[in-house]
Amino acid sequence: MGPPGREAWAQRLAAFRASPAAFLAGPDGEDLGRALLDDLRSERPSEPTKVSLLALSLEFAAQLWPDAPAAEAAATCLLDTLLLLPPRPSALRRPLLLAATTVLVTGGALSPSSAAARRLLPLLLDLAAGRDPGRGFGPASEQRPLQATACECLRELESCRPGLLGGCVGLLRGVLAREGPVQPLGLLLALALRHASGSPTGARAALRSLLTAAELPPGPAPCRWTLEEEDTGRLRPHASSWPDAQAGPCGLVALEPSPQEARELRALVTQLLDASYLLAPAAQAQLLWLLGWALRGLPGPPPALFKPQLVRLLGTAQVTLLHAVLGLKAAFGEALFTAQDEALLLRRLALAAQHPALPLPSQLFYLHCLLRFPENCPLGPAAKEARPPLLLSAPLCRGLLPSLLQEPPVLLARLRLLCLLCAEGDGEEPGPSPLRYLEMLLAGLRQRAALDGAPRASAALCFQASYLAAGGLAGQSPTLSTLTHGLAWLYRTRPALAPHFVDLLNKVGPELGPPLRGVLRQEVLSQPGGGETLRWHLQMLAEVVTAEAQGAILQFLRAAAPHCADWGLQQALLRVCRVLLRGGVGGGGLADLLQVLASQLGDPDARDHARLYYMLLAHLAAPRLASALAPSLAAPALTSSLVAENQGFTASLMIQEAPAPLRLSVGPRRAGGPTPALQLLVEALEPAFSLELRFSAPGQLYGPLRALHVPCLHPGRPAGPLHLPLQPRRPAPASLDVQALYTTPSGHTRHACLPPLPVGLADLFLPFPQPPDGSGPRFFEELWDACLPGGAESRLWCPLGSQGLDAWVGCHLQPFVVAARPPTSYHVAIRLPPDSRLLLRLEAAQTEGVPVALRTDNWAVLPLAGDYLRGLSPAA
Repeated sequence: MGPPGREAWAQRLAAFRASPAAFLAGPDGEDLGRALLDDLRSERPSEPTKVSLLALSLEFAAQLWPDAPAAEAAATCLLDTLLLLPPRPSALRRPLLLAATTVLVTGGALSPSSAAARRLLPLLLDLAAGRDPGRGFGPASEQRPLQATACECLRELESCRPGLLGGCVGLLRGVLAREGPVQPLGLLLALALRHASGSPTGARAALRSLLTAAELPPGPAPCRWTLEEEDTGRLRPHASSWPDAQAGPCGLVALEPSPQEARELRALVTQLLDASYLLAPAAQAQLLWLLGWALRGLPGPPPALFKPQLVRLLGTAQVTLLHAVLGLKAAFGEALFTAQDEALLLRRLALAAQHPALPLPSQLFYLHCLLRFPENCPLGPAAKEARPPLLLSAPLCRGLLPSLLQEPPVLLARLRLLCLLCAEGDGEEPGPSPLRYLEMLLAGLRQRAALDGAPRASAALCFQASYLAAGGLAGQSPTLSTLTHGLAWLYRTRPALAPHFVDLLNKVGPELGPPLRGVLRQEVLSQPGGGETLRWHLQMLAEVVTAEAQGAILQFLRAAAPHCADWGLQQALLRVCRVLLRGGVGGGGLADLLQVLASQLGDPDARDHARLYYMLLAHLAAPRLASALAPSLAAPALTSSLVAENQGFTASLMIQEAPAPLRLSVGPRRAGGPTPALQLLVEALEPAFSLELRFSAPGQLYGPLRALHVPCLHPGRPAGPLHLPLQPRRPAPASLDVQALYTTPSGHTRHACLPPLPVGLADLFLPFPQPPDGSGPRFFEELWDACLPGGAESRLWCPLGSQGLDAWVGCHLQPFVVAARPPTSYHVAIRLPPDSRLLLRLEAAQTEGVPVALRTDNWAVLPLAGDYLRGLSPAA
């Protein structure tokens, strides 16, 4: 059997890309890698097909050849295919180089014992140096692209094995001098120099290479395959920050090069920097980053080599280049940047951040650079005497003040700048005080969050700003006091923000946390015990409860208990009692309250919890009580005569989610009654008691749906059908979410989510009252005429299949027939709650089907009715 053709390969590649793991586990995946290599060497597939195969090998090399032996064999085959290509132009040479490199790296076969690696490295070095590897390796027109590809492959190898090309620095420098500024070659040379700087032995090899002839020596390639273990920690090619200056000298710094070596090194860096303006912005930034990392801390004049580039780039509009300049600032500091340079750079960042035409990501970048500028002290409560003064001044940041009209990310970033100014300011600056402006801004955010119906984003922004202000002004008590009372006013105005307050209390430090808890506790206890905001007061009280206010808290709970009618409020009330128990706040007052709750709460589960809390309070000491009610499963086990030792004791007190104990489905439709209703069929999978089924419809299509209750379910015992009344606000299909709350035979309360129940248009059909005998046609014609002109009408063809019209109507529409002349004519009138009607005129039936005229007083019903009738055809 020959190799697969183009279409067969297209199908196999599509199946592989859809799920590589599943394809490789199947029968077609065992020989995919071998078949791919065979077709690359075959002459039957076209060149575009081979290019697509090589693209697959680049993307999924680790899956096709996962271990070192397979990767070694695959790389050898790819190199053989490369060398056997005819000397004419071909689109396969560059993908083959990339594929061989990728396979060696991903398969872990890049080692001195690998024959493929020993073949690949000299070939790449020859191509990067512009030398002909022999055997007519492509025409002259392909040599420049091949050189760039070889440099990219060498960069990949150097990145994966840092220091590999440390001995080739002189060779690459000679190529750069001979070939001129080539972007891939310059980046490769900078990367090799940067990695060599991290190791003393690598630095020595690089400096020795700079002093030798710039030609590839005969024999094996001068590559360093082994690295000292103590050096590997410093060789991080993609680290996110500069190395720690306190970690000690390393590489070129520790080596102390000789004058001749230092001269050659400066000449190399100058050669790279002088040609950097010809590179793309991203390549320039990477080159500056690599060279700055390589020369950081080197004694002598090398930092001054960056000065011409600094002068050129201080006014750049490229974000990547500006980021590289800031990297040089962090690396060399005053050795490269004068005070004028720092002031110019800071003014450049401040003005750029104010530009109105900048997109949001660019604005955030400039603001981030201002916040992270090395001379700008970080936010925090450290003493001002221990910090240097800010270079960022109030006049410079006058255009960077936050405003309520800005996007939230920009507002928060500018707020952090404002906090820096407030923490540094001494009140002597002319004009409005930054601290006063900050207080006004926070007050505006609170007022916007306090509006009725305000979006969630407004509240979130207010609390994020409050958190930043509390962290940045931790040492300024008057401002924190103003913030505390402002947040108390916000809670008093809109208690529904209680979840945001709980999150803020869990994140702020000790400067704001205790005072805010105190004022919020006073706000809650000063409110009446009932009302619509009771659930929020209980949630907040559970967060701010303390032993000092035990009497007021118990008094509030006694007043709130009669108003806790539903299950959620009762659980919130019990949660406050639970927090009191865990905090050791016991005594007769709490015991009396728990006894009252155990007898008066309406929900059985809540009464059981209150009774259990009372028994625990009466029989356990405070340490064991706190252990029993701890929220973590890692808490010490409870030892008591009341319950068995179990680290999951806390979990047993809560309602947990469990697999559904039943299967729910929609039964046959029954037309009749004042409102539409679903007939539900219940199949028990395991025993369940006190089952409550709760239904909800997404959106506003349906009104509230009442819960259904079943006393007992047991597998094997049939359960009667349940009827769920529907309250549609618009006649449209929907999907009902279903939740089940039930008690297990062991006495635990569980809840489960059941699959959604579909509600079709036909489930909403209701019949009109039957007209007197003989008046059906006139009644239908009156309904038919009343639909227009405000309604809509349409016609469609409805196939009948093998059944006649009489059987088809009797199966689907019989309860809604108002007038009929069997077997060829039927008039159907359907009520669609809340106040719509659908009329069908079926006349002149034929053998294949019947034309149906539809008319309705609600145009939105027309497409739904058409879909319903088409779904009744035998083909559907």
